[in-house]
Amino acid sequence: MEALASSIRIILSSPPGFMESSPKCLVLRSASRDASSSCLGLKQRQTLKKTSSFNGVLQKADRKNLGFECRCDASETENYVEMKKTSGSSARRKRLAVFVSGGGSNFRSIHEAIKGKLVHGDISVLVTDKPGLQSFHVPTVASMMKKSSSEIVEYISSQLLGEIIAVGIKVGCGGAEYARDNQIPVVVYPHLKSSSDGVSTSDLIAILRKCEVDFILLAGFLKLIPVELVREYPKSIVNIHPSLLPAFGGKGFYGLKVHKANSTCRYSGPTIHFVDENYDTGRTLAQRVVPVLADDSVEDLAARVLEQEHKLYVEVVSALCDDRIVWREDGVPLIRSKENPEKLY
Repeated sequence: MEALASSIRIILSSPPGFMESSPKCLVLRSASRDASSSCLGLKQRQTLKKTSSFNGVLQKADRKNLGFECRCDASETENYVEMKKTSGSSARRKRLAVFVSGGGSNFRSIHEAIKGKLVHGDISVLVTDKPGLQSFHVPTVASMMKKSSSEIVEYISSQLLGEIIAVGIKVGCGGAEYARDNQIPVVVYPHLKSSSDGVSTSDLIAILRKCEVDFILLAGFLKLIPVELVREYPKSIVNIHPSLLPAFGGKGFYGLKVHKANSTCRYSGPTIHFVDENYDTGRTLAQRVVPVLADDSVEDLAARVLEQEHKLYVEVVSALCDDRIVWREDGVPLIRSKENPEKLY
């Protein structure tokens, strides 16, 4: 894979009138290949903190609320994976890949369940189609920010070994940020024509193989899964959808659009299904009914369904990791009860 220019992330508090949310993340892309040395040149202003994450070295400022992140190329992902495979318990736990496009609340609930030892598995990698960067040239960003902020940019620019060519403003995937905060490798997929971010389908499959992923969990991932990946992981990719499929499924049905459609019904609820080559048409694995109340707003219904999504997905992931999925002769998947192995549902 072609080596990408290193980048450094800078977290800034938002100046008035710049953007409503804060903090901001600016990525300064440097032409220098030795971005680590560039960061270390600022050690009088920051405290170095090493992390065993896909992103390599993370440095956080002790006084200025600045954070610098040297992002690594795909080869360093493999080094991280090798380290994770050789550490920890010798018992073979299931390895999971989670795909998200947004905040990733289901991803977070699954991760919390793993930390709480409710799920016998580990999240090896997070895949997202939202790298979360909008690129601007440095003068453009300087003109958008107050002088105090631009002075920070100028100071950092003067310390770098390479020329700063662009700045990106962090706007994207909360799920990816959560993953990085919890030392979970993050891969951007698919490859974005508008930037150097992202990997191809073949590269993604290679990464998942290297991670020895057993199951892929879609948790609000809005892209159609390519047929190559479906064939690589038969009966091993599951998705959660916020309606009782087959009602209100398919391309374009996501988020509040689904709940608005469901609000005309008596019942709603989440569905977890195996993934095939189309949107929301794979075999249903689990569902949970949520009544639609007479005074429900779309947001009220969405909140109650989401609460059940979190519970149901954890139960299903636990069953996957415990090998409690049973396939009937007619191709219908069932879950074997953890408490009563004779019971299927």
